[in-house]
Formats: sequence, C-alpha cells, structure tokens
Amino acid sequence: MTDKYNSHDNQQNTGTNAKVGDSRSPALLRFIGRRWRAVWNGNPPGLILLLAGLVVALIMSVPIIYVAWRSLFAGADSWLRLLDGRIPALLWNTASLTIAVTVLAISIGVSLAWIVVRTDLPGRKTWQWLMALPLVIPPYVGAVTYIIVFGPSGWARDLWEAVPFLGDYALNIYSFWGVFLVLTLFTYPYVFLIVSASLRRMNRNYEEVARSQGYSTSKIFWKVNLPFLRPAIGAGAILISLYVLSDFGAIAMLRYVTFTAAIYFQRASFDTASASVLSLVLIVLTMVILWIEVRTRKKNKFYQTSNSYREPDTLKLGKWKPLALVYVITVFLFSVALPIGVLLYWTYIGFEQHVIDERFFGFAWNSLKVSALAAVVAMVLALPVIYLKSRYPSFISTGIDKLSYAGYALPGVIVALGMVFIFNTHIPAFYNTYYLIILAFVIRFLPQAMQAGEASLSLVSPRIDEAARSLGYPPWKVMLKVILPSIMPGVLAGGALVFVSSIKELPATLMLRPPGFDTLAVRVYYEASEAIYYQAAPGALLIVLVSLIPLRYLLKKY
Repeated sequence: MTDKYNSHDNQQNTGTNAKVGDSRSPALLRFIGRRWRAVWNGNPPGLILLLAGLVVALIMSVPIIYVAWRSLFAGADSWLRLLDGRIPALLWNTASLTIAVTVLAISIGVSLAWIVVRTDLPGRKTWQWLMALPLVIPPYVGAVTYIIVFGPSGWARDLWEAVPFLGDYALNIYSFWGVFLVLTLFTYPYVFLIVSASLRRMNRNYEEVARSQGYSTSKIFWKVNLPFLRPAIGAGAILISLYVLSDFGAIAMLRYVTFTAAIYFQRASFDTASASVLSLVLIVLTMVILWIEVRTRKKNKFYQTSNSYREPDTLKLGKWKPLALVYVITVFLFSVALPIGVLLYWTYIGFEQHVIDERFFGFAWNSLKVSALAAVVAMVLALPVIYLKSRYPSFISTGIDKLSYAGYALPGVIVALGMVFIFNTHIPAFYNTYYLIILAFVIRFLPQAMQAGEASLSLVSPRIDEAARSLGYPPWKVMLKVILPSIMPGVLAGGALVFVSSIKELPATLMLRPPGFDTLAVRVYYEASEAIYYQAAPGALLIVLVSLIPLRYLLKKY
C-alpha cells in the first residue's frame, strides 16, 4: 500500500512539476521576446535579414581576427627576434614617413583649396577639378613615372650632368625623400577635396564680424576660418595617414621598407610567423590612428546655422596673384602633367613595339573580370547591412556595420595574409583561385558601396517601409522589392567606386593571384621593376583612364 501511495504521490509530483515547467517555459519565452523587441526598439528585423547582415559581418572581420590570433601564437622566438631589431626600424620608417607625408599633404591641400575656392585666381573653376586629378593616379603608377624621370638612368640625369651645381642637389628617387615626394603629390587631393567643400559652405557672417573688430585677412584665417576647417582637415589627414600605412606599390618600387613591404616579403619567403607578428603591430598602429581621429573629432565640433547663411566673399589676390598662379601650376605640373606625359610617351613607344596585343588584352580582361565581380558582390552584401543600420537601429546592427568596415581600415596586405591563412589551412579547395582575389576586394572596399548606398537610403522615407510591411511583406522582401529600386542609383555608384578601387589594388592581388593569372596592376609592378617601361606604361595609362570614372562622383559629392 505504501509503495502504491508513494507511486501515486510521485505521479502527482511529476504532473505538478510538468505543469510548473510548462508555465515557466511560456513565461521565459515571453521574457526573451520582450527583451529582443526592446533591443530593436520594438521593431525587430526578420530572421533572414538579420542572418544576412551577420554573415556579411563575419566574412568582413574573420581574416583580420585570424591574423591577430595567429600572431599571438607565433612563438616567443619570433617576437623576440623581431623586437630586437626589425620592429623598431620598421616603426621608425613607417611612422616618420606617415607623419611627414600627412603634414606636407595637409599644407598643400589646404593652401590649394584656399587659393582655388576663396580667391580670384584666374581660371579658378577649371583649377578646382584639375587639382583633384592626382587622385586618379595610383601612387605606384606615379612612382613608375618618377623613376623614369629621376632614376639613375632617367631623363633628368643629363640635366644633372650638364649643370654642375645641380648634381649636388639631385633627387635620389630611391630614398626616403623620393617616397615622401611621390606619396605627397598623389595623396594631397584627399585634403583638397574635403577642405574645398567646407570652404564653399562657410558662412560669410563670421568673417564680417571679425573684420569689424579690426582683424586682418590673415588673422581671420587663423582665428576664424581654421577652427571651422579643423574637422575637414582631420578627415583628410586620417585618409592620408591610413593610405601611407597601407601603401605597398610605391614603397616597394622605390625600395623603401615599411611594415607593408616587410609583411609581403616575409610572406613571399614563407615566414608566416614573422609576417603575422608584423601584421599585428601594423594593426595596432592603425587602431591608434583611428583612436586619435575619434578623440580629435570629439574635441573639435563647430556648428553654423543655415537660416542666416551667406556665401563667402571672393578675396582679391592683388600683387600675390602671379605667385599664387605659379604655385598652382607647379603642383599641377609635378602631380598631373609630368606623370601623364611620361605615360603617354612610353605608351606610344609600346604601341610601336606592338605591346598592345592579345597578351595585353588578357591582362585587361583579368582586371575587368575580378573587379566587376567584386563590385557586384559588394553591392549585394552592402544592401542588408545598410538597411539594418538605417531601419533597425540597435547595438547589433551598429556592431554589424562596424565589423563591415574592418577590412577598409587596414592594409590590403593584411587582408590578403588573413585569407592565405584561412583558405590554405581550412578551405584549400578555393586556394590559388581568382575567387580569393574577388573576396579580398570585397573585404577591402565594401564600405565604399555601403557609403554610397546609405546616402541614397537616407533620402527614402521610412513610411514607405511601413506601408509595405502593413501589406504583409517581410523585411527582406521590403528591402528587395520596395527599397532597392528607389536607391539603385546610389547602389550603382557604390559599385563603380568598388570597381575602380579594385582595378588599382596591388598587394592583395600579388599575394592571392593563382599561377598565370596576372592583372594590369601586377604587370605594371613587375615590368616597371624590370625597367621595361614601354610594356608597363599602357597598362598604367589604362588604369588611370578607368579611375576617372569616380572622379565625377567625388567632385559632385565634395
């Protein structure tokens, strides 16, 4: 009887526990549901849209995380050996070059923007786009032209020999000063474009108040104009410094060793442990620069109201007009006319030598193929990220957005190294295929597609989304069926930017290309390194011409 009653009690207890468990489970699910809706401010995205965003963030960030992880387990010997001699020298070379180029490029960019936008310089409208042209010339192409002119057997050699005292001041292109000159001439437009845009939007009222207090034009510039320009100068400076940190082509051609060149050559010699250690140091350097930029931007915020906006005055140059014109023309000659002229000359010789043949068109086709596919993939992957960020703001969508920028902030050589580690070790079927090049381009340049698409999406009212959702459309279908047609021009503009950036990309292509798969950028690098300029020039000129595509977009934007 006791066993019977105990059995009956156990059955009752079990039933009671089951009921309690059943009641707790719905309560727990309701609690999780409430928390989940709270994360998304009561408007959670659908599962398909969220998974698409998470997959993009994973693809964009894994190679970088993997490189950092590999470097932490590279072994004490690798770290000690590099810390004893290699890393301090590379730190000095990289930091000194970055600081020097950034400072001079800012000086040139700000001064040119001020002269062209704010003064009565003759032909100022024409100079506004001529001064932006160096942006379409990749620095490694500029390095090729400067080697042709100022190299040991270059065109300027006869001038050095004909005029004795000039020989003492001849430029050694294979030196710090050569790299410094080339990178400065082809990066100053980053500052020029952004500062020019700020100058055009500056309110004249502030200058008039300062002038009524007895301030001279120069004092107004330092006390009134410059504080308003600091955010623009900071934005240009961060772009220049990150570019110098990531550049490989110009640095390698001019035989100057920084972190990117050292990482590439360590990888080429199959010393992956040292390459991963150097990559981590370069990642830290990049993060430091980004941190400095964020801190500076927080401290320098200036606002001007639009209800009383008046266009700035055009200042008279007076007796300084000839000097200003000489300055502008000199920068144009060295940054645009000289490199384009050299490329045209050697392209003509190459045409006479029948260099533009089936082999050349094969390289061009390879470049177009991987760049076009990268642009298409980037447009597809950018869409869920920007839609999540705009329509479903939360710390999750913000995190997805930040991770998607990981590859853009770091050098292509590190992105490529991370992909070498991952695919060579875990996914060997895709290793040594051109699909890796496409993926590297997407990781590097996806933010360009995101920025252009996001600008278009910001002009589309969220009420359109709400109306589509009220008809029963899930979020992913609203994005594809309703929003995408409205923002297609911006998406295509972003794809064009990705295409042009990809066709110029050198280190990632060098490290990831399969045997026998050469692009225009790769052939320009190798043929220029061998001093076969008539073969390098046609490809370099084609890259420059294709790069003109986004210039209209940039000039319209800035």
